[in-house]
Amino acid sequence: MNSPNDRMHISPLADVGLIVAFDGETEALRYARTLNRALPAWVEDVVPSYRTVGIVLRPGSISIDDAKVWLEGVRPDRLETSVGALHCIPCCYEMQLDMQLVTHATGCTSAEVVALHTSIEYPVYAIGFCPGFPYLGGLPAKLEGVPRLPRPRLQVLPGSVGLAAKQTGIYPLARPGGWNLIGRTPLLLVDEADDYFPIRPGDRLRFTAIDETEYYKREGSRLEVSRS
Repeated sequence: MNSPNDRMHISPLADVGLIVAFDGETEALRYARTLNRALPAWVEDVVPSYRTVGIVLRPGSISIDDAKVWLEGVRPDRLETSVGALHCIPCCYEMQLDMQLVTHATGCTSAEVVALHTSIEYPVYAIGFCPGFPYLGGLPAKLEGVPRLPRPRLQVLPGSVGLAAKQTGIYPLARPGGWNLIGRTPLLLVDEADDYFPIRPGDRLRFTAIDETEYYKREGSRLEVSRS
């Protein structure tokens, strides 16, 4: 069930939908954004990940085969090119637990780790693991390859910023976790009771370094979002 376009491959997702897979990482995000701008009535949900987009169909609305034909018409060379919102995330790198592990694995000093981590914009490839957790790709090469902790922590504090392998991310809620924690943001990034989830797939994040004094001044404040 492959698409005629060799960069896009479509296969069934059990009997509830379809998975659209791409060879590269940026196409999946662009494909999901394109669908969300002109969402057919028969689509229940669009779930992007690094190289795949899950399309969940409304029960009884369309056949798997007809949905596949329609999705093949959303060509990768005609995808949405606009980018999502840019979020500036303050991070107190003094509030770290695993910086020594990261410096040992990378050969960088702690100052170099901070400089590298704050040097680029990260695309939000997916939201998962727990509500509002952004999976961010594109770590600078010198920070890649740091292994996960041999034993995950039973609880990671909300706002903790971690990295592992080629990814970085933020724990918006208290959860178990095995990533290396290199800092913490004071911002509230999720409020389930208020349906507050400001970060979306396709957005971009950039970290800025703050000290502990600034952290406590801003603790609990919400991430301000501006969308066109």
